[in-house]
Amino acid sequence: MKSKDLRKIRKAMENELDPKRYEHTLGVEYTAAALAMRYDADIANARLAGLLHDCAKCLSDEKKLSICSKNKIEVSEVEKRNPFLLHAKVGAYLAKAEYDVEDMDVVNAICNHTTGRPQMSLLEKIIFIADYIEPGRKQAPNLAEIRKLAFIDLDKALVRVLEDTLTYLKESGGEMDPMTKQTYDYYVSVSQ
Repeated sequence: MKSKDLRKIRKAMENELDPKRYEHTLGVEYTAAALAMRYDADIANARLAGLLHDCAKCLSDEKKLSICSKNKIEVSEVEKRNPFLLHAKVGAYLAKAEYDVEDMDVVNAICNHTTGRPQMSLLEKIIFIADYIEPGRKQAPNLAEIRKLAFIDLDKALVRVLEDTLTYLKESGGEMDPMTKQTYDYYVSVSQ
């Protein structure tokens, strides 16, 4: 991915996203690049996945469901009840179909940035964590600690993000995608 292509995608995101989501996207791109440098990952891929991770976020729920239906993207019962959760899957589809992303690691990083999954690649972990710790985030619990931890031990930071996410969903009464719990259980078991 050339920097010229990244500029084009950045401009497309500026046009597609509302101003607050666009600022978040730039924060994720920046944070993903920093984490990629720290962990010797492909910086261009980290930036690309960071830019595109929320490319479907501002689509209506109806549009997300329609794209899934037309393109045979599986929709779980939880996603049917909470279509906003589909932005990651739809974003992965759009990355391929609209933005010509061929690297499946980038596509998977976009697809799994909200729930995670067991056995994530380094890039998937980077995007998952960058989405949580980017500089514009203010309200997540333990944010300062997780930001530091992300540059020390990526897997420990991943577990903390998942732990805090599960706690938040439980306390707020939000419906949890089962994959978030599966991801947490997997990473807790492999870190012991």
